[in-house]
Formats: sequence, structure tokens, C-alpha cells
Amino acid sequence: MQEHQAETEENRMETSEPLTHSDVEAVDRLKEAYHILAAEVGKVIVGQKAVIEELLIALFCRGHCLLVGVPGLAKTLMIRTLSRALHLTFKRIQFTPDLMPADITGTDIIQEDPETGQRHFVYLKGPVFSNILLADEINRTPPKTQAALLEAMQEHQVTASGRLYKLDEPFFVLATQNPIEQEGTYPLPEAQLDRFMFNIKVDYPSEEEELEIVQTTTTSFAPEVTPVLTGKDIIELQQIVLRTPVPDHVYKYALKLARSTRPGRDGSPEFIDSWVSWGAGPRATQYLILGAKARAILYGRYCALTEDIRAVAATVMRHRIVTNFNAESEGISTDHIVERLLKSIPAAKEEKPIRV
Repeated sequence: MQEHQAETEENRMETSEPLTHSDVEAVDRLKEAYHILAAEVGKVIVGQKAVIEELLIALFCRGHCLLVGVPGLAKTLMIRTLSRALHLTFKRIQFTPDLMPADITGTDIIQEDPETGQRHFVYLKGPVFSNILLADEINRTPPKTQAALLEAMQEHQVTASGRLYKLDEPFFVLATQNPIEQEGTYPLPEAQLDRFMFNIKVDYPSEEEELEIVQTTTTSFAPEVTPVLTGKDIIELQQIVLRTPVPDHVYKYALKLARSTRPGRDGSPEFIDSWVSWGAGPRATQYLILGAKARAILYGRYCALTEDIRAVAATVMRHRIVTNFNAESEGISTDHIVERLLKSIPAAKEEKPIRV
């Protein structure tokens, strides 16, 4: 019995079917697509390789992203460039305090039939009906308007005037937020934050990167971005990610990470009880696994490992942990908490990754 269990753990994945030969070829295509996409975005965006990688991981996982960074770090430009590298429809909404939910989802208008003269209501679709929606400075609009995105982000549909409208696939919300200018802003509700797969921190470029940015953006040079993937391609690549196998110990590691963020639970570290009011929910575990699958493929492996879980842990959990007064008074951020969790929960020793 023990020998059988050891064989099960080491030689096969209990919860995933092994990849077929065609799947392995598809994995190779996804890895190649990632490098081509990264190269196209890199024609315009200098540096920010980690941010681009996280954006593409979310893209292949059918996830939404929130990009947080000070003004001038090319957050909006990065999203625009990514949309140019894809054969997808792209729309941008500048979130302002006077923005209304109908400005996002659409509204019914009265239209007269030129032949009969009869009037009837026609639904005029809003900018949410696109493949990529850029929600620029999403925290500058009230919660009522922010909530207009909840159904679209989770269900990929919009309900208006009692009628249901399906969104075109693939559908992604890529939102930006300024962390320093908080006057006149409205914090995103926890339910809204939880819809985002990743909370990506966009940091300042290095000295060499900033020099290159200045040199390339103060001339007449305009790089040409070539579209490389269609919506159908992306949907197929998303299916490859779903079929990527995950060992049981990786599932358990992701589950332990997420559950350990919840204070007052058996097994939660003492510092969690001291600093955290609310921990990450089940969505965190789901996104840890999906992110690990996509990252494994992008790094040339067709099996997710704990190193992939650890790599995406901060971007998945930093916006799903609510700190208390003790943490705020001590200057403890959610990133610090995730980093300490990763140190306190060791990963299992794994064999050398198999690469494609």
C-alpha cells in the first residue's frame, strides 16, 4: 500500500490527466507565443519584464489585472501596446467621479423606425463590450460605478433592463491605479479587488532603462507593433493552461499558503493573528494554481511546481489580505506578510523540472 502511494505521488498526477503528444506541442506553441508577445511589447516598453510576464500569465489564465504605480511609469501605454500586439478589440474608459454605470455597460435609447414611424427601445452597448477593457484610474469613480464591472468580470456578461448580454471572448479588464494621489479617490471594495487575479506593482525603471526611455521617446522614432495572436488563438492557449498537470503536493502547498493568511484558524502563524483582520479566500488558491500552471509553461515546463506558486504568491495575495491597526501602526505591508509566510512555510523538495 505504501509503495503504491509513493508511486502515485512520484510518477503521476492524481488530479490531472497526463499531457498527450499534441498537448506537449501545444505547450511549446504557448511558450513561443509568450516570447513573441513579450518581444512585440518590448518594442515600445523599456524594461518592466516582470510586469509584462505577469500580464501575459493573467492573459493565458483568463484573469484580470490591477496595475498599481505612480504616474509616468507607462502603465496605460503598456496595456495599449499589449492590445496592439493582439487581434482583439480594445476600449478605454477614463474613470472620473461623475462616471455612471451606464457609461460602462451601456443604456437603452429610443429609436424610431424610418419605415413605420414606430418608436422602440434599442440597447446601445457600452465600452465593456470589448475584448480588452482598460479601466484607467479605476479608483477615481464611486463604488456604485465600480460595481458595474462586477458581473462583467466574474460572469463575462452584462444584465441591463432585465436582459442578459454575453461579452465576446476572450475578455479582460486591465485597470490602473495611482497609489500616492488619494485625494478625491474611492477605495475599491473587497469584492471588486477579489475579482482581479493579479495586483501588479509597477516600479521605477533602473538608471540604464530610464536613459533608454529618454533616448527613444524624445525622437521621431515610432516602433511598429505587429499583431501576433487572435482571440481564437488565446482561447486555445487558455485551454492548454487548464490541462497542464499539477502534483498533489503543489495543490496542498497553494492551499496551505492561502489558508495560513486567515487569522484565528488552526495552523495560522502568530504574526497573522497579530497583523491581519481578514485573509485570502478560495479565489486566492485557484489563482495560485492557475498562475503556477501558466508560469510553468512560459518557463519551458509542462508541470507546475511549488517554485511557480511562490513566484506568483505576492501578486495573487497582496490585495486579498486586509491588515489591522497593529500592522498599519508598525508599517507592515501585505507584501511583507506574504514574504514572511513564504519563509515560514517551506516548499517540498522537488526533482529537477522537466522542460519542453
